[in-house]
Amino acid sequence: MTRLHDLTALEQAAAVRAREVSPTELVEHSLARIDALDAGLGAFLTVTPERALAAAAGAEELLRAGGELPPLLGVPTAIKDLNNTAGVRTTFGSRVMADFVPQVDDAVVTKLAAAGTISLGKTNTPEFGYPCYTDNDLAGPARCPWDTSRLAGGSSGGAAVAVAAGMVPFAQGSDGGGSIRIPAGINGIVGIKPTRGRISNAPLGADVTGLGTNGPLARTVRDAAAMLDAMAGPVLGDHAWAPPLPPGESFLGAAGRDPGRLRIGRWLQSPMPDIVLEPEVVAAFEDASALLAGLGHDLDDVPDGLLGPEVLPSFERAWALSGTLLPVPPSRVGELRPLTRELRGRGLAMSAQAAMESMTALRLFSRRFLQATADYDVLLAPVVTMTPRPIGWFDADGDGAEDFERNKRYAAFTALFNVTGQPAVSLPLYWTEGGLPMGSMLVGRPADEATLLALSAQVEAARPWAHRHPVSWERTG
Repeated sequence: MTRLHDLTALEQAAAVRAREVSPTELVEHSLARIDALDAGLGAFLTVTPERALAAAAGAEELLRAGGELPPLLGVPTAIKDLNNTAGVRTTFGSRVMADFVPQVDDAVVTKLAAAGTISLGKTNTPEFGYPCYTDNDLAGPARCPWDTSRLAGGSSGGAAVAVAAGMVPFAQGSDGGGSIRIPAGINGIVGIKPTRGRISNAPLGADVTGLGTNGPLARTVRDAAAMLDAMAGPVLGDHAWAPPLPPGESFLGAAGRDPGRLRIGRWLQSPMPDIVLEPEVVAAFEDASALLAGLGHDLDDVPDGLLGPEVLPSFERAWALSGTLLPVPPSRVGELRPLTRELRGRGLAMSAQAAMESMTALRLFSRRFLQATADYDVLLAPVVTMTPRPIGWFDADGDGAEDFERNKRYAAFTALFNVTGQPAVSLPLYWTEGGLPMGSMLVGRPADEATLLALSAQVEAARPWAHRHPVSWERTG
């Protein structure tokens, strides 16, 4: 028998429109799953049942009134706790911010509500989103539902767990160095980092580095595309924006197109020196290559030599720059986790000259890289270098500098495409012999999410994954 959490987001939206299920029933079902599962998985920092049920009642009023309805009316979702939500505790994963309640919504929160989705709360995230795993002093770790002794990835780890365990059909995340793609790959779902400027960071997210963007996590490519449609679009005053789709086109529509025969570059170069991929990662990469070739695409290896020695240190300095803006009173710096203190300290110690030289180096590199790879329609790369890490692997010794080094070794591929601003997606194409998902990353040309989504949907049709669930999927009705 089909249960409500077995339905995709688009199926839930269609069922609401057909009056086969009410928004209240969907919300109550998702809240019951959160209540039953979250204590063992750590997907949420804050759950907001009263607000969600009130929003569901409002959605039912819209249904009764008739007229044009929002495309995702009544579908449950969740907001990452790095994004401001007016009237709802927003902690940024830090006990320093444990009682902070913003007065404004981030633009992406407003857009998702306008599309009809109903947020059930705030998903777990590491302190200020710094690491590629999710753990903090407020909720503890977000655990991979395929093996709860392992970390779910980060910094959108809670969002990925909520989707993978069937608490919500899709969820909002953000990605400044891999923070959507890494947890998507670990948890066996789809995660899209859109092109720079596709989704607004308004009103407060003035990311001077240009590395970070919001994006969707979902079980299917079509659900992710529909959520991207809901989130996309600039807000007046944004410092960067992607060109809109042609009139009448949508990302969901792109997911229904034949991508044609594409030239795909196999990318195995990393700014991190001496990286060795675990055998399961190599197997996943070769398997994805064979699948794409079998679908009629042309694959060849991208030539070496595109990464200069300046890329890694420049990125490290850019990553530390955001620490200079953390809203942490000097009297509470000691309450920060070691990694946060380490990166905040590096940022505050950096000279203006070093900061500007690093940003300039990254932008010059981006131009060279994009020109050198312009003949490829898509790049294929690993998401991470290892299988999901055990809880405590990154930070057990309490050394923030070593924690950062382990982050860099683990997530040695994803951040490159935050630097270039290209859209990228993680797809769950491979499972290890031990039953762990291994995501594969596809990277598109700048502002070309459409080709990326068309290819992703083709790959999903050839090797479906939405039927694969962790054991927690079956634990409650």
